[in-house]
Amino acid sequence: MVGLKPSDVPPPLGVKMASAGAAACIADLVTFPLDTAKVRLQIQGEKAAVEAAKNIRYRGVFGTISTMIRTEGPRSLYNGLVAGLQRQVCFASIRIGLYDNVKDFYTGGKDNPGVLVRILAGCTTGAMAVSFAQPTDVVKVRFQAQMNLDGVARRYKGTMQAYKHIFQNEGLRGLWKGTLPNITRNALVNCTELVTYDLIKEAILRHKLMSDNLPCHFVSAFGAGFVTTVIASPVDVVKTRYMNSPPGQYKSAINCAWTMLTKEGPTAFYKGFVPSFLRLGSWNVVMFVSFEQIKRLMMVTKKRLEATN
Repeated sequence: MVGLKPSDVPPPLGVKMASAGAAACIADLVTFPLDTAKVRLQIQGEKAAVEAAKNIRYRGVFGTISTMIRTEGPRSLYNGLVAGLQRQVCFASIRIGLYDNVKDFYTGGKDNPGVLVRILAGCTTGAMAVSFAQPTDVVKVRFQAQMNLDGVARRYKGTMQAYKHIFQNEGLRGLWKGTLPNITRNALVNCTELVTYDLIKEAILRHKLMSDNLPCHFVSAFGAGFVTTVIASPVDVVKTRYMNSPPGQYKSAINCAWTMLTKEGPTAFYKGFVPSFLRLGSWNVVMFVSFEQIKRLMMVTKKRLEATN
């Protein structure tokens, strides 16, 4: 057995939510440069981004990372990390931590729920998480899009200042800007990610290809990351463009998507696909492997504490 053994007792909701939040933060720390590169590639082509970047062009994920290090320094790869970790604590603990409980709620606690029930549970927790954690996502995206270049004015100097600035200049609507495309995106991501992981893992265990350990979690997570990227990329690009846009640039998320289609063509919706896949694939692997192990570690600790009392 590679890694900790599964608990004999199902983990309670608090353990699942805490494990999901911690695992997502670990995954963000590992993959954040890829996410920042993805954002820079997705906004490339926007008027404001072109003016700020001047003669800088991003080509591919690793080219983007090397260009950012050369022109802005290595710290630029972690622009928005604080907001990103705040987002994961709020976001992942809800969308991943609540998934099993919502799935049980829809089935009345029955075993082996169907695919439609799993999809519904994934969409539900994904939408719930976005509704709660949207301001952290807005700040994270804006920091990642912000360039640390000489002669280019920075929109925000710190995370808390960004929340305050957005609220003062754009109101509450500014902090929840892009909620609709983000709910759409995360409902897609969440149900695809969790349902695919669920189904691949169950198939592996059912056919006894692997036992319920680290290699099984790795394969399931990698497959979930690829499928999720293919389905969610177009919505993710629109979400990034819309949330990063100054007031008045786009009338709505639909207008943003239409502008992209008419001015840049359909391939614009898959800008940053490679970094999206590298990020989602690696993020899924780190997150799900960490999630399973942290959850099991917490159950072992809980069991030991109960035995000593």
